[in-house]
Amino acid sequence: MSGHSKWKTIQRTKNSADAKRGALFTRLTRDIIVAARDGGSPDTNFKLRLAIEKAKSSSMPKDNIERAVRKGTGEDKDGVAFEQAMYEAYGPAGSGVLVQVFTDNRNRSVSEIRRVVTRANGNMAEAGAVSWQFTRKAYIALNAEGLDPDKVFELAADAGADDVQPSEDVIEIYAAPEHFGSIVHALEKAGIKPAESELRMEPNQKLELDPESTAAVLKLVEHLEELDDVQSVYYNVEVSDAALALLA
Repeated sequence: MSGHSKWKTIQRTKNSADAKRGALFTRLTRDIIVAARDGGSPDTNFKLRLAIEKAKSSSMPKDNIERAVRKGTGEDKDGVAFEQAMYEAYGPAGSGVLVQVFTDNRNRSVSEIRRVVTRANGNMAEAGAVSWQFTRKAYIALNAEGLDPDKVFELAADAGADDVQPSEDVIEIYAAPEHFGSIVHALEKAGIKPAESELRMEPNQKLELDPESTAAVLKLVEHLEELDDVQSVYYNVEVSDAALALLA
């Protein structure tokens, strides 16, 4: 399992579902609103279908999902106008951090992000100063239990995957964004439902830091993810077992 996946597992263990439920639903709602701008039918809008499936898997009520779709398509005239933005920052020990937000107030978002980054002994970066170190990738994670890694590799590779990384607990698939839909479709056709699937920014090269510095970066990521406007945080640090031990 990659360090990223191990860290996510630890986060899920540390945080109770009830405590995070409200914030999670807020993020899921915004995902659906933004995706629905390109069309309100999940049959023809793959991004919307993924957003809805993610919401359903998190037990988001059907009424909430439908209301979010209406806001995104403009059917709900009371819908708030959200926009997507990516902010760049240098974290502890020169690490690179990208912060994706869906917000109705950019000034509020950047102010909150700057506050958290500064407290972590980091600083905001100019546009392009950090993002060049990342590439947008399709990411799909499968629960490994009961799956044949060779079969998954064959399915994913035939559908356009660049890399398949199996481990005891999870099988991770990476691909160019344009192959995202075809890979998910191939897996679902074979009866394999992804546990996680998204487009995200992957570091071109991971930075290896000492355990204390790595733990400081992960704490920064965790605090950024707690902000209401933040949807995703990406970082270029290799997550070691020693660093995770400090946080577990």
